[in-house]
Amino acid sequence: MKSPEAGGPIDAAGARRATVTRWRGGRIDVADDWLVDEVPVALVFNGISHAVMLASPLDLDDFALGFALTEGLLSSRAELYGIDVVPLTNGIEVRLEVAAACEFRMKERRRNLSGRTGCGLCGTESLDQVVRPMPAIERAIVVEPSAVSRALKAMAGRQPLQRASGAAHAAAWCEVDGQVGLLREDVGRHNALDKLVGALVAAAVPASTGFITVTSRASVEMVQKTLMAGVGLLVAVSAPTALAVRVARDHGLALAGFARGDDLVCYTVPERFGLGRPVMEPA
Repeated sequence: MKSPEAGGPIDAAGARRATVTRWRGGRIDVADDWLVDEVPVALVFNGISHAVMLASPLDLDDFALGFALTEGLLSSRAELYGIDVVPLTNGIEVRLEVAAACEFRMKERRRNLSGRTGCGLCGTESLDQVVRPMPAIERAIVVEPSAVSRALKAMAGRQPLQRASGAAHAAAWCEVDGQVGLLREDVGRHNALDKLVGALVAAAVPASTGFITVTSRASVEMVQKTLMAGVGLLVAVSAPTALAVRVARDHGLALAGFARGDDLVCYTVPERFGLGRPVMEPA
């Protein structure tokens, strides 16, 4: 299968073919295009439905594991006993068999999270759940701006769903030199990051030895999920929010935004991006 825009091969999973009529250069053109797929995904823990998300139907085992960890439902991978992905006529159920401790946490913090591709906190029941306790980053690697630039360039070639549809986000875990180790895509930025965290844990990757780059803005929940993954640096291609910067600063997370080309803007802990105080030119 080929994207009419990119011209290269892509994976058909996660995209649907559509016939479109385009107006370009003063001419009408009818052509095949690809639309990102978006389906309801129910996360069911020990037979209890906890959340229904709109997500891309890719890497859903990673998604479920990452979601459960970053939401604090699972304290570790050891509390997950099994995952089954079950396609249904009206969506997909991801059924998790978990320890009793996880089921207890879920019942204590029940939320209705329908349609979480936009606002990650929609459906939160109380103010205490918005900025919940997070682990602090005590020690972290130092990443040079050139490594961030290298990672961004490498990510562009590893996003088949985005190349096909133009409507998918990506989250990547990168090594200190900027090499992309793992990458996951989804129609929602939170989902892409959850999928990445799940993939890191499933593969037993030492996440703290690298950094995370996301093709989106940095909301507070993106910061929280990065902290829960134990990663000390988060890079976004767009801006962070004020709350995201505050939580990152309070927990020792190095946060950068507007990472494009060779440029970035550091909002917290600039020394972890190899940025000291600028040398002032004499007057």
